[in-house]
Amino acid sequence: MTAEIKLFTLAEVAKHNTNRSTWLCIHNNVYDVTEFLNEHPGGEEVLLEQAGKEATEAFEDVGHSTDARDLMKKYKIGELIESERKIIPEKSQPDWNSSESKEENSFKSWLLPLLLGVFATFVYRYYFIQSK
Repeated sequence: MTAEIKLFTLAEVAKHNTNRSTWLCIHNNVYDVTEFLNEHPGGEEVLLEQAGKEATEAFEDVGHSTDARDLMKKYKIGELIESERKIIPEKSQPDWNSSESKEENSFKSWLLPLLLGVFATFVYRYYFIQSK
């Protein structure tokens, strides 16, 4: 037997906009983050500013980590009703371990010092030759 998902309207979510009851709607899911206010790394003010609202855009603009997204599951209490849902894509996290990224960074890491060395050599020779 599967648990039934509780559905909410944006009007219901809007009623929970204080530090005593703080609900957010992110990606059509409804979260009760009241108990998380004091633990939020960005401070409770950030959550209270979005309390009772559709907060997907604000959430994605910050660029939350995978850990933060996993932690959200704990606070999910339901979903928006079908007629009020919006499609807002999740921002993908950059893959810092990709080989393309490593190769590009490796190339950049030696190119600048090389160019500076060549430039310094030309400047030194120019002034050294001028002084003779």
